[in-house]
Amino acid sequence: MLELTLEGVTKKYGSRAAVNGISMKLTRGVYGLLGANGSGKTTLLRIICGILEATEGRILYDGTEVGKLGPEYRRILGYLPQDFGYYPEFTAKRFLLYLAALKAIPRRQAEEKAEELLKKVGLESDKGRKIKTFSGGMIRRLGIAQALLNDPEILILDEPTAGLDPKERIRFRNIISSLSRDRIIILSTHIVSDVEYIADEILLMKAGELLTTGDIDHMLERARGKVWECYVCPEDTEKYQARFSVSNLRNTEQGVRLRIVSDMRPLETAVPADPDLEDVYLYYFREEGEHD
Repeated sequence: MLELTLEGVTKKYGSRAAVNGISMKLTRGVYGLLGANGSGKTTLLRIICGILEATEGRILYDGTEVGKLGPEYRRILGYLPQDFGYYPEFTAKRFLLYLAALKAIPRRQAEEKAEELLKKVGLESDKGRKIKTFSGGMIRRLGIAQALLNDPEILILDEPTAGLDPKERIRFRNIISSLSRDRIIILSTHIVSDVEYIADEILLMKAGELLTTGDIDHMLERARGKVWECYVCPEDTEKYQARFSVSNLRNTEQGVRLRIVSDMRPLETAVPADPDLEDVYLYYFREEGEHD
């Protein structure tokens, strides 16, 4: 069995709750944790990793509270933080061997694992280069490799594609997808496309609370009937943007085509459109007062 359970997990700083009463059960697969910056995603991940202590609630791994597991729980965790620290003068392989030593992985096993992981993340031919010469994408891939050194059953990735170009983001997603068969992977991001193609389940988080969960189809169904398209005159565009949640705007020969997320038909000429995950995200994260 591989199961991670959160029961009423809360983290307060004074009277403010950065994470507020989150409960969920995770099994094998990729979980896309979506939310705006400041929604509490990083705080929640740091609690799951044991870096922060929850004010209330508990976390169980296969039915046992993680606090009682001690080092055993840390051995099954892999973590790539948002700000991934490294030694720029180290080569990629030396860096992995150094971290393996800190994790008490035997030298021979560490050598084999480092070679295996460098190949998996596409850095095999760059293992002798100093990290300071790496691109942002290469550094993030090295970050995945270090998180996998102990062959973790739970892999936590916090904003792993921040600052990457589209090609590197696609490469990164493919790597994550290939790792998901035997692990729980939690991928936190505010970039919808990072999880749209690989997440088995989406978790939407806002202001420290879990708003809703479900697979992609379930999420899209929730937004059905709430996405509209219409054409407006160019001079009216700003007026409609101020009034509605516009997920897309495009100039055409017929006028400006607006894609609007709204509970009600925004204009008489608007027609229903099939929702995508960005529409779902916008629907749940509209500003207060935009709920028509």
